[in-house]
Amino acid sequence: MLERFRTAWTKVIAPIAAFFVRHNVSPDVITIVGTLGVVFGAVICYPQGWLWQGTVIIFLFVFADMVDGQMARTTGRSSKWGAFLDSSLDRVGDGAVFAGITLYFVYGHTVADRTPAFGWTTIWAAVTLWALVMGQLTSYVKARAESLGYQAGGGLAARADRLLIILMGAWLSGLGIPYVLELAVTALAAMSTFTVFQRILKVRGQAAEQDAHGAGA
Repeated sequence: MLERFRTAWTKVIAPIAAFFVRHNVSPDVITIVGTLGVVFGAVICYPQGWLWQGTVIIFLFVFADMVDGQMARTTGRSSKWGAFLDSSLDRVGDGAVFAGITLYFVYGHTVADRTPAFGWTTIWAAVTLWALVMGQLTSYVKARAESLGYQAGGGLAARADRLLIILMGAWLSGLGIPYVLELAVTALAAMSTFTVFQRILKVRGQAAEQDAHGAGA
């Protein structure tokens, strides 16, 4: 869904990328610093109940995910190593965001008065963990399928969509809007689960077609 806005975002980040290129900053450095910023905003701010503050920090550093790629393209130094590092640290950042939300629930912040309510906080923590697992599995299924020569992209919830939903949920909840974070993690858990099965079935169809062609040869 968000991929259609990539061209517009590129126009915004191009001057920032050019600035770092002029000062001989490595794209890898931007990738690492961006991930560290996301981790800080998630695992330090979220468990304290600082939802909107943590989300602002994360949003600022998430831009590094696009800046480093733009820098590599500007300098013509795109590499398999850079792509590998970027993809790997994306998983770290995603995990940190969901871990921070999980700790937020575990520490007893409820939707209304931020007081402990063990039963519900445990449920929401479990839902958040499920959303994390399914989100990571969504990316893994695609990578594994492509390594085998199949296509498994697309689906209901791509990475950018998942990240936007969880961050908007946290930000709005931090501004005092009740239930929005709980709704966000529930929607993500459902969407990510659906996307995993959608991609698995897509690969299964390609594999079956390939086997049929092989048998008919």
